[in-house]
Amino acid sequence: MALSKKPVRGMKDILPEEMEIRDYVIGIIKETYGKFGFTSIETPCVENIANLTNKQGGDNEKLIYKILKRGEKLNVAEASSEEEVVDSGLRYDLTVPLVRYYSNNAANLPSPFKALQMGSVWRADNPQRGRYRQFMQCDIDILGEPSNLAEIELILATTTTLGRLGFQNFEIRINDRQILKAMAAYSGFSEDSYDSVFITLDKMDKIGMEGVEAELLEKGFEKDCVDKYLGLYRELNQQENGVAYLAETLAGVLDAEVARGLQEIIDSVSATKTAEFKMVFDATLVRGMSYYTGTIFEIAIPEFGGSCGGGGRYDRMVGKFTGNDVPACGFSIGFERIVLLLTESGFKVPGRPKKKAYLIEKGVGGEKLCEIIAKAQEARQDGTQVLVVRMNKNKKFQKDQLTGEGYEEFEEFYKDPLKK
Repeated sequence: MALSKKPVRGMKDILPEEMEIRDYVIGIIKETYGKFGFTSIETPCVENIANLTNKQGGDNEKLIYKILKRGEKLNVAEASSEEEVVDSGLRYDLTVPLVRYYSNNAANLPSPFKALQMGSVWRADNPQRGRYRQFMQCDIDILGEPSNLAEIELILATTTTLGRLGFQNFEIRINDRQILKAMAAYSGFSEDSYDSVFITLDKMDKIGMEGVEAELLEKGFEKDCVDKYLGLYRELNQQENGVAYLAETLAGVLDAEVARGLQEIIDSVSATKTAEFKMVFDATLVRGMSYYTGTIFEIAIPEFGGSCGGGGRYDRMVGKFTGNDVPACGFSIGFERIVLLLTESGFKVPGRPKKKAYLIEKGVGGEKLCEIIAKAQEARQDGTQVLVVRMNKNKKFQKDQLTGEGYEEFEEFYKDPLKK
């Protein structure tokens, strides 16, 4: 089999210019989230296959890179099911590993626990712009806080970070899974059909109201239910305050505290934000993960045209591991899409050190070489980034390449000082 110099489809090599932006973004993220009290943690990239396939990850469970058993444990010839040959897999997000981590270490962690986790995840997805099969995720989560203070802090921390990176006029779209269920119940859908209804609703921005209507009817739902359901959404479009409208309309089906709490999140964030963005109640927002139990939210940045991050409350996930539910809420920023937008806009890392290159003619060595390196060391102590390299035959081409990498000054050293 021939060797390939290209990366596996859906994965990519990262060149120095992008890597500089990525490192800068990581620094801003860690610094900003640290000011909100989040603590960095790390989990393995490989998880037990049972953890990854516990019906919590929605469609992502279909995209797992599974790992075969090793050595004597692997007996493909006699296996009659996948479970007999697979025992682990690459993580498809950071939430499942975090919940396992918390379940295993809760006794040694503060409560509430504010976690910051950054790392690669893998999904056997269909690659497209801003979507890869290996990509960096950046999550902040609060475990042990039952009130909506968790949502408020998560949204403020994330939007403050985006503001520091230069993004503005974006939206945080917010909804609540309990509102979704109440709207479906009010319209006459049975509880066991909610997931099917929500899968179609989630396509609203792509296929429109008419498309959603057609698909729900095609699935066999009663026309009266569909009409009543979509009537709610049509009426919502005419309301100044959609949360208040639904609280009144769904009285008796929706717990009034849910609507009050959601409005408090919107009002609190809007009153205390430091970045330029809008909080938008979006009753069509679904979020694909089945582990969400309450508030859900997404980042919408116009330049990308899609979601650049999201999250929500998942109060029952820890209980899957321990038997005791723990309130939990998280927000994942779309790291790869943020870096993509910055790169496409020509973003330059601010405050980066001055970059200088020392070009040394071949043949320069001994005491003279030590003098040059000592000079470079002294400049580095002053904060200058100094590259010491041997001079190529095509010096102009070498300088052009280094200029493209951000080197602003050049100093040349020759065996014969008069040769310059």
